[in-house]
Amino acid sequence: MSRTVRWGVLATGGIAATFTADLQGVPGTEVVAVASRTDTSAKAFAERFGIPRAYGSWAELAADDEVDVVYVATPHSAHREAAALCLKAGKHVLCEKAFTLNSREAEELVALARDRGLFLMEAMWTYCNPVVRRLTALIADGAIGDIRTVQADFGLAGPFGPDHRLRDPALGGGALLDLGVYPVSFAQLLLGEPDRVQADALLSPEGVDLNTGMLLGWESGATALLSCSLVADTPQTASITGTRGRIEFPRGFFHPERFVLHRPGHDPEEFTAGSSDAGLSGMQFEQAEVVRALRAGETESPLVPLDGSLAVMRTLDAVRDRIGVRYPADGLGRP
Repeated sequence: MSRTVRWGVLATGGIAATFTADLQGVPGTEVVAVASRTDTSAKAFAERFGIPRAYGSWAELAADDEVDVVYVATPHSAHREAAALCLKAGKHVLCEKAFTLNSREAEELVALARDRGLFLMEAMWTYCNPVVRRLTALIADGAIGDIRTVQADFGLAGPFGPDHRLRDPALGGGALLDLGVYPVSFAQLLLGEPDRVQADALLSPEGVDLNTGMLLGWESGATALLSCSLVADTPQTASITGTRGRIEFPRGFFHPERFVLHRPGHDPEEFTAGSSDAGLSGMQFEQAEVVRALRAGETESPLVPLDGSLAVMRTLDAVRDRIGVRYPADGLGRP
């Protein structure tokens, strides 16, 4: 694919707006269509961003022959339905995280994409961030030795009322899928899928998690202490400690601009991206990776591999099992 990559945006919420604004700064791309469940919402979004076509249904976007790849920006509860619709119509897909509500849905999407020979990627922008890529290169080179601990947290103070989507089990509510996916993905980027999962949580009256702590363990002896919250403004930092040093990320570890390497006998070393994309949120890095992969004829990104997304979903499932959170889509009642 050497020509301009033509995008469709499926859903018109806040994250779709941020994504579209960033995409307009990525060379060789164009947003040609947007879809919502209503004509009014789709047309308003299209007018805001100068998008030529607006559809009041997802099916119309999936059927648009001039769309190469669709960005799915719905709540988690609709990811499988929306992404599958587009894949079945022959569209490549970038799907927001958490990838789906559970690992079963994620496996269905991955199998469908692989069967159709289409590109599919979870929109885990953290993995595509140049600072995080520098981190993984340093760790691979042995900069801090063998990893022994990972710590990361992501919490918001709220308040989120009973009518908010984050309190609705049918929409995949709770801290875990919206916020906890970041600490879990960060730990698994560095250590892979854990061998042991422990968790505890404060649940809402609706049965979703408001405050969750996780302890993951690996046979190597490494551990990860992670947390997420809808009732506490946590530091939103991360650290990795190894046998020969440690790395610390300041607030906003999931879209970082820098980190600091500490090693015995050395002054602290700060690493940055080396350049700044003023006015962009950071989604441009995942967008550029999708464009690169499509032009290379790849159906999976080496930066955000599908097997990695499946592994994260299995961990999120295990955490929910430990804390007693069930969604209607799981096919199980509340405990």
